[in-house]
Amino acid sequence: MTETVDATREQRRVLAGTVVGTSIEWYDFFIYAQAAGIVLAPLFFAPAGETFGQIVAWASLGISFLFRPLGAIVAGHLGDRLGRKQMLVLTLVLMGLATALIGVLPTYAQIGIAAPLLLVLLRILQGFSAGGEWGGAALMSVEHAPKGKRGFFGAYPQIGVPIGMIIATATMWVLTTSLTEEQFLSWGWRVPFLFSIVLIFVGYLIRRAVEESPVFAELQERKSESSAPLKTLFKRNSKEVILAALIFIANNAAGYLLIAFFSAYATRPVEEGGLGLERPPVLLATTLAAFGWLFFTLYGGILSDRIGRVRTFQIGYVLLGLWAVPMWFLIDTGNIYLYFVALFLMTVGLGLSYGPQAALYSEMFPADIRYSGVSIGYAIGAILGGAFAPMIAELVFKSTGQSWTIGLYILGITIISLIAVSMVKSKDNAPLNTTTIDIHG
Repeated sequence: MTETVDATREQRRVLAGTVVGTSIEWYDFFIYAQAAGIVLAPLFFAPAGETFGQIVAWASLGISFLFRPLGAIVAGHLGDRLGRKQMLVLTLVLMGLATALIGVLPTYAQIGIAAPLLLVLLRILQGFSAGGEWGGAALMSVEHAPKGKRGFFGAYPQIGVPIGMIIATATMWVLTTSLTEEQFLSWGWRVPFLFSIVLIFVGYLIRRAVEESPVFAELQERKSESSAPLKTLFKRNSKEVILAALIFIANNAAGYLLIAFFSAYATRPVEEGGLGLERPPVLLATTLAAFGWLFFTLYGGILSDRIGRVRTFQIGYVLLGLWAVPMWFLIDTGNIYLYFVALFLMTVGLGLSYGPQAALYSEMFPADIRYSGVSIGYAIGAILGGAFAPMIAELVFKSTGQSWTIGLYILGITIISLIAVSMVKSKDNAPLNTTTIDIHG
């Protein structure tokens, strides 16, 4: 009886550690995304001009993704050899440090070209940290899951994304509501970055209390961890890495439109091609829509335990693809309530195609190279999907003048991800100390 109580208590600590840690990490990541759409262009990329400056700001958002595979390789290699827990703590602190430093960074008007260069450098550090974050959190939760609840447990690090978005967007909403435009551009935008210091301290304490993954502990006891897991990964499981990347691209691209592009588009002046809506209500509507993402992500994990990971993914991607174009006609009404409805309905497909991801990926790789496999697959998918999604959306809109054409871009990559996940026949809830995946075709 005591063992059962202790196990349950430890499982709760794991879930708390993964969801709190990932929420903080993604808050850091999304604060930059929010700032890229609101203030970074005039403060750091002013010489590029108004239009091109915004495109460069979106590019700075995407450049960090290029370093996520490096972070995934380093963290995955060390995580497979030294443990999930140590890498979780390290990536959390590294991300927080980079975010806080952005909060004290001088602008272009103060130090010239050094300002955007330092900004990009810190953004790269964020990307490196994020590359190693997700894999560790996903595996800690999934490898602690009781039988039949792997999807549910794996959904906890996933909901850290919408929670991070909620905190980031809500913080921006409070600041833009309580400060004047001049105050916000002068110093208010720095507050969310500096606030990361408090969140990192809380996350550090929680994650330090979490025990190491039982699967990794078993590997240590058996002395069966690979001496070169990365080499083994690409020799044995390169197909799974590619497949994992393709499965993720649509969700990540659509997610970054929700996180960053929609609010920037809605608040842009009409004469510049936007909707001309006030920033506070747009940020509030985006924050409320993120609650839908949270709910449907958690439900997606639960549903995958009932009907399977692949089937849940397929439902999510079909819904996302069907809504990709029509939602723009609601957004373009300029009605804040219809704007909210458009974003909220989008989160149904987003959540169902994100909740089962940790469990599905964990079942795609053997234990000794699992951290490397899921981390690198995830990181490559993020590059191909979300890295430059806001910039691509901006370029598509500028070239066509029609916002709904952005929906065609999302629809196209959703079809690719749907085909990729349909090629996987996962063995739901099979033992995680073996290779548990079949690839068709």
